[in-house]
Amino acid sequence: MNQSKSSTRKATQKSNGFTDAEQAAMKERAKELKAEARANKKREDGEKDLFEKIAEMPEPERAMARRLHEIISEAAPDLWPKTWYGMPAYARDGKVVCFFQSADKFKSRYATLGFSDEANLDEGAMWPTSFALKKLTAAEEARIVALVKQAVS
Repeated sequence: MNQSKSSTRKATQKSNGFTDAEQAAMKERAKELKAEARANKKREDGEKDLFEKIAEMPEPERAMARRLHEIISEAAPDLWPKTWYGMPAYARDGKVVCFFQSADKFKSRYATLGFSDEANLDEGAMWPTSFALKKLTAAEEARIVALVKQAVS
């Protein structure tokens, strides 16, 4: 009986339900919520936070994130740059429309360009909401421009 209680207690103590990456994302989001009110009032503050996150990325993702910022800013100038769970993101009326997820941040084999349910990408009963990115060529850039424009239409 004591052994059972002891092993249950140890298992409970070891697991808090969230991985280290999830805990870090939650802490990052809490900081972002504080900065969000400031960023929603002044576009430059959101862009500053976004560039700070991009600067933390290793190459070649840093260059990819910078280029995505240029593409998204040109394709949809009404979207405001900000950070969202520690990732560069772009919002309309305070709601994230699209975001860039670094492969390094989540130890993935590819980066991701994602779209939230705020994006107008609907095609029938099923459509993609995220896209794997290994590098940006002219073809990918053209597709991203089209997706972003559709997302904000």
